[in-house]
Amino acid sequence: MARTPAAQTAYGPVVLAAVEHHEPPGRRLIDDDLAALFLPARMRWLVASLRPTLLRRAFIAAVDRSGPGLWVNLACRKRFIADRLDEAVSDVPEVEAVVILGAGLDTLGYRTARRIRIPIFEVDQPVNIARKAATVRRVLGAPPLSVRLVATDFEHDDLLTSLVEHGYQTSFRTFVVWEGVTQYLTEPAVRATLAGLRAAAPGSRLVFTYVRRDFIDGTNLYGSPRLYRKVCAAVPASPLLRRASLNRRVVNKLWHFGLRSEEVADFLAGYGWRLIEQVGPEQLVARYVEPAGRNLSASELEWSVYAEKL
Repeated sequence: MARTPAAQTAYGPVVLAAVEHHEPPGRRLIDDDLAALFLPARMRWLVASLRPTLLRRAFIAAVDRSGPGLWVNLACRKRFIADRLDEAVSDVPEVEAVVILGAGLDTLGYRTARRIRIPIFEVDQPVNIARKAATVRRVLGAPPLSVRLVATDFEHDDLLTSLVEHGYQTSFRTFVVWEGVTQYLTEPAVRATLAGLRAAAPGSRLVFTYVRRDFIDGTNLYGSPRLYRKVCAAVPASPLLRRASLNRRVVNKLWHFGLRSEEVADFLAGYGWRLIEQVGPEQLVARYVEPAGRNLSASELEWSVYAEKL
């Protein structure tokens, strides 16, 4: 099964979570005891090699050189999501399902299944779902009965149909996680996904991340030109593709979709969701980095959003 460039990005956030687990409990930005186990052997070796503090600091600094502040953004968005899910389960006991869009190798569904017995739907590209199934068999022996793996293509498939085929009911008060995914989709796919979620029961919750639109279009690189060249810039096509293309160039972008912070509320309202909160770098640092005693900054280019279904 072919692995797309977007599918290959599933490893990075899990490596980050696994490396963070080497920090003493009070200094961790995210606490994920399954992350390292979900990685392939070569990446588990990398994570294990970063137990020494100095090596870990050097690794984090190297990651941040490609995009200053991104270590904090990736770690703290996971913490933000986990905190909102904990609150929703505690404050709204009638939450009846969790849907994780673009689940990749993330362990949130399995950590959640240890605590609560409600259906958890992990949705991703077929290649990622196949890899997740094999990983879960290796680590856990078999998936928890409450976790359903849903293969779908956000660009072409109907999300609601895919979920219903795996037992999802629109009457479920649902907690939806959409982490680190929207930028990889085209705008029609983002809108189609939200249209599919329109059927979620009132009181459902949605937490998602987005990249700022001015980074996607190149008008503000937020100090991350290397990252921009990697994920947003057009690249020359291969000789074979150039011969087949009248344009002589092919836009081979990983990131496509972005939002402006001031338009998020209206964008969500168009699909029946009320914005509760969105957090950027200042909030992430104040909530998670400073209490952990870490001297790290966050990037402006990615924000996290929490909303409620009306």
